[in-house]
Amino acid sequence: MEYKTFKNFIFGLLMGMALVVMLVVGVVLDRTGKAGFINRFVGKISNVNDQEIVGKREIVDEESVVTKVVEQATPSVVTVSISKIKVLNNDSFSNFDFFGNWFNVPRSEPETQKVEQDIGSGFIISTDGLIVTNKHVVGDSDAKYRVVIGKDQVVEVKDIYRDPANDLAILKVDKSDLIPVKLGDSDKLKVGQSVIAIGTALGEFRSTVTTGVISGLGRGIVAGSPFEGSEKLDNVIQTDAAINPGNSGGPLFNSSGEVVGVNVAVSQSGQNIGFALPINIVKSSINNFKTTGEFDRPYLGVSFQMISKQAALLNEVPMGAYVQEVVAGSPAEKAGVREGDIIMAIDDNKLNSDNAVPLANYVNNKKIGDEIILRIWRENKEIEMRVLLEKRVV
Repeated sequence: MEYKTFKNFIFGLLMGMALVVMLVVGVVLDRTGKAGFINRFVGKISNVNDQEIVGKREIVDEESVVTKVVEQATPSVVTVSISKIKVLNNDSFSNFDFFGNWFNVPRSEPETQKVEQDIGSGFIISTDGLIVTNKHVVGDSDAKYRVVIGKDQVVEVKDIYRDPANDLAILKVDKSDLIPVKLGDSDKLKVGQSVIAIGTALGEFRSTVTTGVISGLGRGIVAGSPFEGSEKLDNVIQTDAAINPGNSGGPLFNSSGEVVGVNVAVSQSGQNIGFALPINIVKSSINNFKTTGEFDRPYLGVSFQMISKQAALLNEVPMGAYVQEVVAGSPAEKAGVREGDIIMAIDDNKLNSDNAVPLANYVNNKKIGDEIILRIWRENKEIEMRVLLEKRVV
């Protein structure tokens, strides 16, 4: 009886050792790439592609950034609506016939229709009812305007303050406890950076979200408006995020949920070419408005083109701002600035394509009555001029 028990013990021990050997062999075969029973059990895990996991994680992260910005920002984005009486026809009968005979026929009253339509976008900048939009969105001084906050909360616009220097306007509504946006720093933007636009696309689809990248910086465009004609805008942001006419005045966000631009125009001759005003220009206008209650800011009165380092070397001139035009009666003209001058520096700040001190931004940050010093290159000589900045007259 004891013998049989010992034999059974030895048999069990040998079988256990054999099983361990098979497991070891299975693992070895699996590591060498050959099929084995171990591989059949763990194959579903070992065959997962690490790059596929990373790719899915990146997609999820990108989506979460966009959705987070949209959820946070949408309550601060508004739709701008116009209300106006439109004349459909103005038929009237002449009081004379072809032979000059008088007919006492009364003129017919013109037929009119009240039109209410969503035409643009905007965003809240203060809890007490200040809203930013484009000047061309609210360019009709004979019309009344409303803003739609959230899904369906309609509020009348009480006052409109239009910026004479930029395509910018501030609307005032009698509403408190609003949620303002966060304003970013457009000077820190880089080409290729992700951006998100929110607005009322085509004046029909509210809270439309589009995404893209910064396609270019420092662009100069001529933007047209059915209300105010065309207007030259300098130093604007180019983006491929889809911007439609109804997006005008709406915000352009970075991935941190900060407004870096105000959507202002779209190219009619190309695809995915939209433009936005840099938020730093807007911030300057807002700060001035909050201080003075108006948009009045100083101006220099020149249009210019920056000279690159290569162009300067080829033409044997210094880098700077080449003056293309001087506005009649402007501070620049009064100080003696001429067409063809090269502004090399302003208050000892060099103007060149390397450090790119923006001339327009520098002047915008000054006050009416401030004096600036221009160092100018004219006829192979350096000239220093003192310019007294004045209020722009429109």
